[in-house]
Amino acid sequence: MNKYQVYTLSNFTKIPQLQSFSTTAIEAIKVVGNVLPFKVNNYVTEELIDWANIPEDPIYQLTFPQKEMLSEGDFQKMAEALTANYKKPLLKEVANEIRYGLNPHPAGQQKNIPHLDDTPLTGIQHKYRETLLFFPSNSQTCHAYCTFCFRWPQFVGIDELKFAMKETELLVAYLQQHPEVTDVLFTGGDPMVMSAKNLASYLHPLMEANLPSLQTIRIGTKALGYWPYRFLTDKDADDMLRLFEEVVNKGYHLAFMAHFNHPRELQTPAVEKAIKRILSTGAQIRTQSPIMRHINDCVQDWRDMWRQQVKLGCIPYYMFIARDTGAQDYFAVTLEEAWHIYRKAYQQVSGVARTVRGPSMSANPGKVQVVGITEINGVEVFVLNFIQGRNPQWANRPFFAKYDPKAIWLDELEPAFNQPTFFFEENFEEALKVS
Repeated sequence: MNKYQVYTLSNFTKIPQLQSFSTTAIEAIKVVGNVLPFKVNNYVTEELIDWANIPEDPIYQLTFPQKEMLSEGDFQKMAEALTANYKKPLLKEVANEIRYGLNPHPAGQQKNIPHLDDTPLTGIQHKYRETLLFFPSNSQTCHAYCTFCFRWPQFVGIDELKFAMKETELLVAYLQQHPEVTDVLFTGGDPMVMSAKNLASYLHPLMEANLPSLQTIRIGTKALGYWPYRFLTDKDADDMLRLFEEVVNKGYHLAFMAHFNHPRELQTPAVEKAIKRILSTGAQIRTQSPIMRHINDCVQDWRDMWRQQVKLGCIPYYMFIARDTGAQDYFAVTLEEAWHIYRKAYQQVSGVARTVRGPSMSANPGKVQVVGITEINGVEVFVLNFIQGRNPQWANRPFFAKYDPKAIWLDELEPAFNQPTFFFEENFEEALKVS
């Protein structure tokens, strides 16, 4: 597949497989797609989606908006605006009103923006001491959009909700002042939508800046799942791979943080070849995904993903809980169910796949893992643990919450054993401060 075809709201009805869809189904895609971003490409439609299994197909659910992703009231509000043929400014106003009610910046992301002297670095997040996130302005899109994506505000045209930055010199200056940072994660959007030349314009200043504390350069990407031809037949595919080799040869650990949400994304010849080419540069590929209803909420999917990832040379890294934003209600799996799925899948893989951690919530205080459910002195509790924390001293510190079979997120849990607060809630504002 050499020709790259993208479908958005403006042309998605040209997708051949949609010709048999009812008017009602097409209109539902339009309504939800005017609120949550919609974009898909021909690799997804031709090689991943099983069109004989619509709408249940997991890749279809992963990429195509579903009516139930909005509340009934929000869906009706947008449907009425479209039926009334609102002009674009008014239509956007209706959409934005709905969007602001969907928690566009979960986990206190806007509190992660650091400052260089008095300048806010709006294209950087620095939540955890050793790791800094960088949002290149040239990577603020993806090859296709995930319907669950917690970064959906990057794609809906509201500037105040975006994280993005062009100035690599400010990134370098910040790193020079913060030698505690060992890892820089390029994120977005997806950095792999950039040309090799554009990505090099960000990477070269880092490598030339004499930053002895910088050890790892990470690239968060869905490209292997949505467009593996980026590393095979795109016109600068070889240039991109040479850039990866350059990073590795300079002595940095280059880590691909690859998003695979379903085993089918690992089964095409293209993705297998792309993984081999990336690994040949000396980079490592670590894999992660949230656990989501309608897509991968079963033991077999996770077992098969982890087994295939290891077989292809990747390192299973995280099972996440879907963040409390956007269409969370549609995808939500209870903490109890997520833990049971994780545990049973974990039991069915060998030790080399047990690098995976989870289920983990990237919540405001940090990455909180559901370690299990147990009984202590006759009281049933969740056992939780910080994988990462805003305060580094929280890391690897277990704590307990009251057992709640309906809970889907950290803020729905209460401290166990009649404690008034969780330990991290004491002096929490101090932990929120960024330099």
